[in-house]
Amino acid sequence: MGKQRVDPKRWPGVYFYQGRDAYNGKSDLCYYITYKVDRKKIWEKIGWKSEGYTPQAAAEIRAEKVKDARHGKEVKTQKEIRKEEAKRNKPINKIADAYLEAKGPSMKGRGAKIDRYRFDKHVAPVVGEKSVSELSQLDLARITKNMSGMSTSSKWAALEILRRVINFGIKHQMCKPPSFKIELPRKNNAVTEYLDPDQVKRLFDVLETWPSRDVARMVKLAFFTGMRRGEIFALQNEDVDFRQDLIFLRGADREGPKGGKMVSIPMNKPVKELLQRQIKWRDERFPGSQYLFPGLGGELRTHCSAVGRIKEKAGLPASFRIFHGLRHHFGVTLANSGEFGLDMIGELLTHKSPQMTKRYAQYLPDTMKTASARASELLQVKDLEEEPAKVVNIDQATGKG
Repeated sequence: MGKQRVDPKRWPGVYFYQGRDAYNGKSDLCYYITYKVDRKKIWEKIGWKSEGYTPQAAAEIRAEKVKDARHGKEVKTQKEIRKEEAKRNKPINKIADAYLEAKGPSMKGRGAKIDRYRFDKHVAPVVGEKSVSELSQLDLARITKNMSGMSTSSKWAALEILRRVINFGIKHQMCKPPSFKIELPRKNNAVTEYLDPDQVKRLFDVLETWPSRDVARMVKLAFFTGMRRGEIFALQNEDVDFRQDLIFLRGADREGPKGGKMVSIPMNKPVKELLQRQIKWRDERFPGSQYLFPGLGGELRTHCSAVGRIKEKAGLPASFRIFHGLRHHFGVTLANSGEFGLDMIGELLTHKSPQMTKRYAQYLPDTMKTASARASELLQVKDLEEEPAKVVNIDQATGKG
């Protein structure tokens, strides 16, 4: 049986048809409404009697749509609304795919690959199948809980990529804003790490026998240059100039380090020999790869889990971050040598601001002890060893009394 009017006098434009299922001992009824938009007749399903819909509810919905149409407002059917809602309620995985695809060309692959690794490793297993509207603060807690034992910076990076994916989705109408603000863990960027001589010796003892020679060379490169991890991963053939002994650094945008422009640092002798050995090794293992320290299949490396095992075997502190720590060690060692000014250290570390270099002006424990001992020598006064002067009675000295 087709659609029938309910009661044109009481509820104009409201129709129903009988369903096959029963409700309260009778056939269930499905209510429809009809109205015109730009002279076009629209039929719209409202819902079933068993779902709580009534002719009065259908008539009220119709009245609102007729009113909007009369005043030139956009009128959408429930089906169109649901379709739009589906478009604006994409799973986080789908939004991430669109975000990383859009990001790839502008980042020339590197930033997108690192973000893809972080998202797939830490975010997707927890919230990938959910929509942003289903996201809760408990989900964020689960992401960081699953990263137990990892640094605060790593947890920050995981939540930051989720935040950027959601912002992209909001901008492109793939999702609505979450009901809460994504709070990122506070990073202690002021912490400066360095190794004492015994720790350095243990680290190099491990590196000399480490089976993955490319990884050992990466760690040594960080030690001798203070280069950032991403800069080491991104090194390509054209970035090393053995004639002028220069290394050109490229940042995440492939235009330079964090400052945005291409810069270079000098290539000292140990580094030159190290890179020459690495290129020979790379050409044997990954012929045709453009990266000096390639990852799987000769492609851009996005992570290096082996450094954690190197740190553990060398007995370094659990809080010591190999690449970050060796960069800090480089800066602190130069600062405490007394042979380099902060300006020069900043140039070698490609800092954008002098404020970033000041952290390396702290003194190593042995240097402080030496300085303290020398200070005591400089401040000694011979008269301090003589007997103290006799106390003279003031009245006697003035002749009074």
